Amino acid sequence: MKKLLLIAALLAPPALATECIVPSKPGGAMDLTCKLAAAGLKADTKAQAVHLSYQPGGVGAVAWQALASRRGSEAGALVAFSSGSLLNLAQGKFGKAGVADVRWVAALGADYGMVAVRSDSAYRNLADLIAALRKNPAKVLIGVSGTIGSQDWMKMARLAQQSGIDPKVLRFVALEGGGEAFTAMHANYVQVVSGDASEATLYAGQGKVRVLAVLSEKRLPGVLANVPTAREQGVDLVWPVIRGLWMSPKATDADYQHWVGVFDRMMASPEYARERAAYGFYPFSMTGAALTAYVQTAVDDYKRQARQFNLVR
Repeated sequence: MKKLLLIAALLAPPALATECIVPSKPGGAMDLTCKLAAAGLKADTKAQAVHLSYQPGGVGAVAWQALASRRGSEAGALVAFSSGSLLNLAQGKFGKAGVADVRWVAALGADYGMVAVRSDSAYRNLADLIAALRKNPAKVLIGVSGTIGSQDWMKMARLAQQSGIDPKVLRFVALEGGGEAFTAMHANYVQVVSGDASEATLYAGQGKVRVLAVLSEKRLPGVLANVPTAREQGVDLVWPVIRGLWMSPKATDADYQHWVGVFDRMMASPEYARERAAYGFYPFSMTGAALTAYVQTAVDDYKRQARQFNLVR
């Protein structure tokens, strides 16, 4: 029996050296995406411990160019993405890149937009913030991950539109990732953060942040359970976010299918559901061809939205 086990071990495929690339600075939802993947993969015997590396720049553009263009097939290299990445792709912020230029592996979960202020802010609810923006928008600095046209920018632009405010009068501060945006708010460099619910859960429990609204269809469970939706406060705005992983277009079919299978197994387990909830994400699982089709549809929809603000290059 021992000889059979030894032979099986020798014939088994080697464990993949796994790198999860975070295309932003530490502390944001992209970081959480890779950390969730790492936690989930611990249960998979074919995956080694996951090494996280950080490649901020261009709100994902640097990491995209590095793995999609310059690096090799790298069977164990995965890159975190979100709906914000797809919005940038739709606007041409990744150059001439398209959906087919990388391999979409897995969507690990869903997230939602949110609007937050410091816990000592004078803005007690969304109505207070909207009133301040109407009265004197120059006094309200809004921290966002990315520049004009980014996902966080779009959330606030649409919120302004829904409230009868011209988005052009808003003052945005472009930052690199949600972690940096919250740091800027704690230092009072900005007064508002437009970000994601998963990021807010990292800070809300510390008593330093007041989340004014979540951009979901209904209230979210967990740390933000008492936070009203924007709809509850008279603003009809819902902004869902998917979070997942892609890999190099140079990856072989075998390597790609390997990872699709790994994440299919991982996300089907009850243990993964608990890990996902612990990281502040909500159920949304999709892999391979189905995910690729979903991404294409999402990018097409984002192009339509971006054209309303003259953002498509």
